[in-house]
Amino acid sequence: MSTLRLLAADGAATDAALNEGGSYARPASALRSRVAYAAAHVVPKTYADNTPGQPADIDWDATLAFRRNVYSWGLGVADAMDTAQRNMGLDAAATRELIARSAEVAREEGGSVVVGVNTDHVAETHISLDQVIAAYTEQLHFAEEQGAGPVLMASRHLARAATDAADYRRVYREVLSRATVPVVLHWLGTAFDPELAGYFGAEDWQTASEVLLQVIEENPGTVAGVKMSLLNAESEISVRERLPESVHMFTGDDFNYVSLIGGDTVGDGAGHSDALLGAFAAITPVASAAIQALDAGDAEAYLRILGPTEELSRQVFAAPTFYYKTGVAFLAWLNGHQPAFQMVGGLHSARSLPHLSRIVELANASLALEQPDLARERWHGMLRLNGVDA
Repeated sequence: MSTLRLLAADGAATDAALNEGGSYARPASALRSRVAYAAAHVVPKTYADNTPGQPADIDWDATLAFRRNVYSWGLGVADAMDTAQRNMGLDAAATRELIARSAEVAREEGGSVVVGVNTDHVAETHISLDQVIAAYTEQLHFAEEQGAGPVLMASRHLARAATDAADYRRVYREVLSRATVPVVLHWLGTAFDPELAGYFGAEDWQTASEVLLQVIEENPGTVAGVKMSLLNAESEISVRERLPESVHMFTGDDFNYVSLIGGDTVGDGAGHSDALLGAFAAITPVASAAIQALDAGDAEAYLRILGPTEELSRQVFAAPTFYYKTGVAFLAWLNGHQPAFQMVGGLHSARSLPHLSRIVELANASLALEQPDLARERWHGMLRLNGVDA
């Protein structure tokens, strides 16, 4: 029996049995019961100078192959968002190229793609509200031109420039009036980006959610959905229950997605959330199998398949949460989706070896290792490289 060498925070090494993979089957037809997007990461060239502060040098073959794999499991791709290291190493030029290339792959694969729209191409730290509107509009139109669905991300520029809720309503009203297709609004919490404190004009989610709902009400037919990434199930359910019927709730809660996606199907509250998750990029086959179970009306199988992954996701997204991208890329490497454990901006160094060991342990337990023997080989090689006997 093969074993995995694990490393504790105190340096103690232990062994665990290596499980066989989940043997999940790709869907024969489109997923029906939930809309699900995996927020995908980017893969740098192994030999490139992807060190802090340097422009991203992307391995496009590996990056786009990862997206093709997501489509093969019936999920959509959410691209050029925080998982792809927006505001953490992915520069403006690389972002535009990623959006264009990803949209082309979506057309080739017949997949659904949405992409992040932000103001982050503007170099100045502080700009006026009119400049925020213009910056948003520029990226919005580029996304539309590529044929990708726009996700209006939370803007650091807007968070700095806005003085009250009225400023947020004005900016969103002006930008949404320029949209030619319905957009998804993204509410990103401070666990993911501390610079977004007080977004929508309030520190508490109850007050801020009123502003979000006002934005939707004031722009009928323009908002296709809301992605909430507050890591707070109560706030998501509260907003979800008040959304117009035509507006989807896309959970971005990588701590509580099992019950939020399951919803009334698993006896946990009225309605359900769809998914737009970085976690689903890390566990794509498992996520697909779970939704296929819902399609078949088997809530018990859904919980059995997806339930164990939530502890894995909580480890990947542990504080400081904004370094979760390291865990997503690490799992992609373990699962054979990229040639090396490297990231744009040197971010592969953002997590400790014991932290990564716990990811290995939980991925093994939740059957999220797609090629267990390869994962074992790569992980043990990494341990030996770092002076740990494996």
